[in-house]
Amino acid sequence: MVNSIQTIFAVAMLCTTTGCRTYGPASLKQTHPEYNHAISKSLDEQFLLNLVRLKYRDNPFFLEVSSVTTQQSVEQELNTIVTLLRGPDTVTPMAGMILKETPTISYTPLQGDKFLKQILSPIPLEAVLILTQSGWSIERVFGVCVERANNLDNASTASGPTPALEPVFRQFKEMVSILRKLQLEDAIELGAAASVPDENDILPPPHELVLRIRPKPGLKAPIASLKELLGLKDSINQLKLTNNFLQRSQNSVSLRTRSMMGVLFHLSHNTQVPAEHEQVGLVTRTTTHDNRLFDWDEVSGNLLRVRSSPARPRNAFVAVPYRGAWFYLADNDLESKSTFMLLTQLFNLQAGEIKTVAPSLTIGVGG
Repeated sequence: MVNSIQTIFAVAMLCTTTGCRTYGPASLKQTHPEYNHAISKSLDEQFLLNLVRLKYRDNPFFLEVSSVTTQQSVEQELNTIVTLLRGPDTVTPMAGMILKETPTISYTPLQGDKFLKQILSPIPLEAVLILTQSGWSIERVFGVCVERANNLDNASTASGPTPALEPVFRQFKEMVSILRKLQLEDAIELGAAASVPDENDILPPPHELVLRIRPKPGLKAPIASLKELLGLKDSINQLKLTNNFLQRSQNSVSLRTRSMMGVLFHLSHNTQVPAEHEQVGLVTRTTTHDNRLFDWDEVSGNLLRVRSSPARPRNAFVAVPYRGAWFYLADNDLESKSTFMLLTQLFNLQAGEIKTVAPSLTIGVGG
């Protein structure tokens, strides 16, 4: 019996000493990627859900994850079973540990007059410059952000609810396709013009955006087509980019950009909806001038394509249920995934600095 008591004491001391370890770093290593993935996925789903809402002319709504906190606790227990038999006694130690995690997530609605002004105001030309200089295709950036260039219309009627009649867009699409070709050939440069020193020899910050064309052998035809589409003289190779359509000079290109809400509307139209939703009038059916059904793939098929399915899709990059159907971006649709990434960056540029005073919603997720 004495041996049994000594054994029990030894086991208890062993469990006590080995139980005094730090679980914080190991827990952080395990939970941080999981929270990162969960928040990123939920924001993607929110963006897709709002695009689908706009297709149905339902109000979009944005929630921001303002904070994530978590509390962890470790509970240990030690049980020992002693079996007394004839002969040597049997000692069976039983040790247990319970790790509890209690996360708390706070959501803040993005709303108020400042937020509305940001998403309803035209995207600054400087933001367009930032996106093109950060590696994005000029064809993608202009196709998403620009509504008109000189006299070329880029589906301006699509910057709101789905129009009943097909938009005008084909010449603009041809123009940005040429710009992309010249971009790949390093034949254009988009940036801020050099400033001229004032009378005190002080150099002011750059204020004019310019598009410079570098003529190259083999590119005469596309460059000539570009200038013809924009109504420019053949001798002009440095173009000022402005948003002034009333006083446009011969060496300038006037650009009218969409608002962030206009961008969302524009990209929402190419959402595939169930046939029964069209039949009962839940969405607008856009027709051509000869009364045929218009295919929005012609406008934005190379930008963003939202598919639908009666059941949850297996090959989805992001998917959301809405009105009895599933809407998703296919995981192998790299063009749509690229535009979706551009959309989130653009939203952060336009609305990322808004500090809302709306009440936060805090949810204790539990253990």
